[in-house]
Amino acid sequence: MKNICLFALTLAASAALAFPQPSHAQQGVDKAKAQDFDAKMFARPFDEKTYACFVRRYDANHLAQHPKQNVSAMKLLVTAEIPSDAKDTVNYSFRVGFQFRHRPTKFDSAGACRHIVAEDNGDEVRLRCGVDCDGGGIEVAMKDDKSAVVRTERIRIWKHKHPDDEDTDDARLGDDDKTFRLDRVDTRECADLADDRKEVAALRHK
Repeated sequence: MKNICLFALTLAASAALAFPQPSHAQQGVDKAKAQDFDAKMFARPFDEKTYACFVRRYDANHLAQHPKQNVSAMKLLVTAEIPSDAKDTVNYSFRVGFQFRHRPTKFDSAGACRHIVAEDNGDEVRLRCGVDCDGGGIEVAMKDDKSAVVRTERIRIWKHKHPDDEDTDDARLGDDDKTFRLDRVDTRECADLADDRKEVAALRHK
């Protein structure tokens, strides 16, 4: 089972942006609110592939005030793709990069996303993004078009570009790694999260 799961993770890491699961205004999600969320998330009309990149780097002073926060930097890439055979459908996927205060190594995670109505905040629309093989995931909210709020309880991560390398005790989310506010940046800053050369080129030229 572990080998099968690792194989699935390898596929997810290399193809999550190209083959996300379909989702747009899922059952129970108001279409207008989902579209408003997308307008904030991507800040532009959809192309065949549309990207949003958000980053946060924590300085030494912040980390000193939050000793139970293990994450020293986070980078989030969200992709919306319109399939060529389904123009009325939008597929969503994510990649997230982590750096930890005690590790020089970068870590990644990736998977597919869908709209949800948040249970803990009225009728707020978010993206819920999951990792294959019961790997947990993240939820992403947008308060405006300049920043994203990422919430996570559990997420499987792996060494940068090596999904078969499991995380270690000092490369995991700490007790104070539950909610992160990331700022929108140029998509070029997320180019290192992509595996496909065409994706890298697209991100660097957006």
